Amino acid sequence: MVSVIIAAHNEAAVLGRTLDTLLADAPGAQVIVVANGCSDDTSGVARSRSGVDVIRVSPGSKPLALNTGDIAADSFPRIFLDADISVPKGTVDRLVTALETPGIMAAGPSRKLNVSGRPWPVASHAAIHSRLPAFRQGLFGRGMIAISEEGRARFEEFPNMVADDLFLDSLFAPHEKILVEESRVVVEAPATTKDLVRRLVRVRRGSTAMRRAGRQGLLPIRPRPSDAWSWIRDVVAKDAKLLPAGVVYAALTAYSGILASHGPVDSMDWGRGESARP
Repeated sequence: MVSVIIAAHNEAAVLGRTLDTLLADAPGAQVIVVANGCSDDTSGVARSRSGVDVIRVSPGSKPLALNTGDIAADSFPRIFLDADISVPKGTVDRLVTALETPGIMAAGPSRKLNVSGRPWPVASHAAIHSRLPAFRQGLFGRGMIAISEEGRARFEEFPNMVADDLFLDSLFAPHEKILVEESRVVVEAPATTKDLVRRLVRVRRGSTAMRRAGRQGLLPIRPRPSDAWSWIRDVVAKDAKLLPAGVVYAALTAYSGILASHGPVDSMDWGRGESARP
């Protein structure tokens, strides 16, 4: 038995697909959908699938939703899955098998960013983002992380911050986590440049809050530091054709950083518009 926790905020348009692929891949899993601050029919979509447990919580707070689902879960391994991720066939079994390797406590799939039909600023940002070493090696940015019972013992609960995948990734040393290359999830890029900026602002605020809390000793981990120059050192310098995309990436990153600095870094806002869901 494996427990899968899905924190969902206004995900009615995509949740059905996610649940259908998950239930087909792992029919015996305990699946918990935590409908968090929803104004749409997320709960109804989840209840329409047999065997799915649905919990409604408010106000909108992803950490609250994750902790609520985690408390309700009764099995290990435990998988934290975003509501808009289609689960490729065999993925759950591969992640569970990976966690049986001695010393491995966390696992995630490989990923592909889908930029089909997106405007050129979004596609340019993705061209750099997908090649950054941090995102090719870390568990974050994939929408799906599995942890063993031993791994879950590393923390009491998700901190009241939105960077949950950075938090989980930072709990484990490189030799304690693994990416399963045989399974690749498709991560949808934002549909508009505006939505991309909203997402970047949210991520920046969450990461800033988490790194600050780590430095202050308020967390059991010290999240990896940001690397402002990786885009040019590790990506553009190795492929000059990516320079135009790199300029766009740098501009969007800088602009989002300015916006993030003028708002509360500990905001629990999910930080996306509905158009981010194609």
